This record gives sequence, C-alpha cells and structure tokens, in this order.
Amino acid sequence: MSAVEYEINNPSELRHAEEAVRMADLENMRPLPRISVHAFCESESLQRVMERCANDRRVAKVSMRITSGGIAAAANMFAGAPTPNLIILETKANAANLLNELTPLAAVCDPTTKVVIVGYYNDIGLYRELIRNGISEYMVQPVAMPDVLSAMASIFVDPEAEPLGRSIAFIGSKGGTGASTIAHNCAFGISNLFSTETILADLDLPYGTANIDFDQDPAQGIAEAVFAPDRLDEVFLDRLLTKCSEHLSLLAAPSLLDRAYDFDGHAFQPVLDVLQRSAPVTVLDIPHAWSEWTRSVLSSVDEVVLCAVPDLANLRNAKNMLDAVRKMRPNDKPPHLVLNQVGMPKRPEISPSDFCEPLEIDPIAIIPFDINLFGNAANSGRMISEVDPKSPTAETFSQISHIVTGRVALKKAKKGGLLGLLKRK
Repeated sequence: MSAVEYEINNPSELRHAEEAVRMADLENMRPLPRISVHAFCESESLQRVMERCANDRRVAKVSMRITSGGIAAAANMFAGAPTPNLIILETKANAANLLNELTPLAAVCDPTTKVVIVGYYNDIGLYRELIRNGISEYMVQPVAMPDVLSAMASIFVDPEAEPLGRSIAFIGSKGGTGASTIAHNCAFGISNLFSTETILADLDLPYGTANIDFDQDPAQGIAEAVFAPDRLDEVFLDRLLTKCSEHLSLLAAPSLLDRAYDFDGHAFQPVLDVLQRSAPVTVLDIPHAWSEWTRSVLSSVDEVVLCAVPDLANLRNAKNMLDAVRKMRPNDKPPHLVLNQVGMPKRPEISPSDFCEPLEIDPIAIIPFDINLFGNAANSGRMISEVDPKSPTAETFSQISHIVTGRVALKKAKKGGLLGLLKRK
C-alpha cells in the first residue's frame, strides 16, 4: 500500500498528524489575558475539545464555562445575565437559517462580546456573511483543540505585541541530583553558544547556589522581586540582575535563613511574567520540593527538565513527577530527562535502559560521574565549558542547550556523552 493510499484510507490518522503539526505551532502562542469564555456545545466532540482547552496552560488566566446546548440555550441564558468576553457557539444550522437563529442572541449580547461560530457547512459565502454581521470567526467541524486556541488568540492577543521569551525549568527528582549545576551550565551554554540574552533565576531562596557557582555576591536578587510584586516591572528587575557574562544575567537567591520562605501558589507568577518580557530565554533553577508554587511554576513554563541519579529512590520520584507534570500539562510534550552522575565507582546503580523503561521516556543526556571536573569547576566559580571546553561533558551541556531551546534535535553522541551509556545493560 502506498503512502497516498494509506492517508486516504486512514482519515483519523491524517487528522492526528495534522493536529500534531498545529500543536507544535501553539508552542510560541502567548498566554491569553484575563477574559471570560462561555462555550455552548451541541456535540460531545466539541465538549471534549473545550475541556482540553480549559486544561491548557495558555488559558490559565481565562474563566472558562462549558454548557450543553446551542444558540437558543445561549439566548435564553443571557436574556437575564451579562454576556462574557467571548461566546463559542456550535450549530448545525445551514446558511439560510443561521443568521435568523442568531437574531435573539444578538438582541441580548453586549456590544463588546465576541462570538465564534462552530458550524458544519464549509461555505465561503456563509463565512463572509457572518464576518460582515460582526461574528469574529467561523470554524467548520471537525475542529481540534489547537484550532480553538488559535481562534481565541487571534481575537484577544495583540499581533503587534513583543514575543515572549522562552522559559525553561530545571528540577531534580531528589536532593543531590545536580539539577542546579545542570541548570547553571545550560544557562551559561545558551547565552554563550547563541549570543542570546539569558536570565538565570535561582528560585531556591534559602539554599540557592547560583551565586557561588558564578562567584558572585549580589546585594539584591529574587527575594526583592517576589516580596514586592507591586513594584515589579522591567526597570525594577533590571536593577536586581547581576551580570555573569556578556549575555548572561543572574537573579540570585539570598541564601539566608533570616526568614521563612513560605509562598502561595501564584507567588512567582508576576516574576515569571516580567522575566519572559525581559529576555529571550529564562532558565529557572527550582528546588527539589513539591508545593503549590512549584506546581504552578512547572505548569506555566515552556520546557521542563527533570534531572535524576540512577538509583531506586530517584526512579520512584521521577515516575511520580513525570506522571504529575504530564497531568498538569496535558497538551504539552513530556518533560526532558537528564541522567546525572552515571557510573559512580563502587555505587550500585540502575542501568540507564532499566531506569528509563518504566518512565516511558528516553533521556536527552547521560552525564558520567566526574568528581574532579565538577569539583574544580565548583571550587573556582566557573562552568564546565570554561574549565575544560573540549571535554565530553562540555559537549553534552552544549547538546542539552540546543535541545531545550528547540534549535536542534538530539544528535548521536560520542561514547560517554549523551546516549553512549544507554545501550549498556
């Protein structure tokens, strides 16, 4: 059977492939602002699509309501209630009847309310007539989740707005996995390799080590930002940053125990919003903890990198964290996995292949244990690529930097580098 015959005889497979392409396009979509959306669904398929939309991280600020019914149900409901910012209506009405069915709703709709119609007739004349009568968008079933999100974004996101920077969060599956070291080296690599302005934010306020790893002693940092959200803007943030290299700035943790660092779920969201407006790339060093604020950060960033050491406790924690993050981010690709400290002498460990099999994910990097290289870098306040730029580990950090920024797919590694150890049992 030819590829063309396969596509024709498997329309569902073709739809899934097309949706995957559209999902990739959503990666650069700006989050929607604080708006209210009410969807009226006549079919179960659209109701499922809207439920997927409601769980997407890009609509975290949106107040979404989903109701079974069509245009008549919407007209009845809003006859005695104010209309939201956006109404999404599913209807099977044809071109001859659709405008007449919309008349009762138009009579009770606020002038500022936008309306998106999901219909069943692929009719360019109908589309033009609806747009001429004030409908914001007309989509033809079957529609997928990326179609709906893109339609919403086209209405409420300013196309002239500056693009948001990419946010990459690093977290360890257990204390001592070296997640902070990996985050710092990757932030340095991204800024150096691509000459891209990068901000490294150390979110471990009591015990952060970014200032030590870069041999810095800033008087201010992330504590001033998170404890004063009303003052926070790009100008205020710039005063809190410490320059580490030509293109890398550090938002350092105080690393003091003079207060308790208890935060509510969205405490870091204002900081993340300003960081994404301030630099093309933000690297977040997240402490190994599971709280409302760490869950909130992990659910809102563009990329999640999970760092683990190949032992049983790390395997259990990595499995739990991967499952939780996949549930929080159902419409995003799974987190990246980095295996660190592989091959430590005299330590029993799980082979990389056995470690990754229950996780159902392949690592983007396997970093061998090298106490001398990492110890010398840490003690001198320098990164691996500065201490030994020709080492396989420096090349590995370069590869990770390419992958998490979406610049290149995973390359075949040299022995002892990225995936050289994965084939060993």
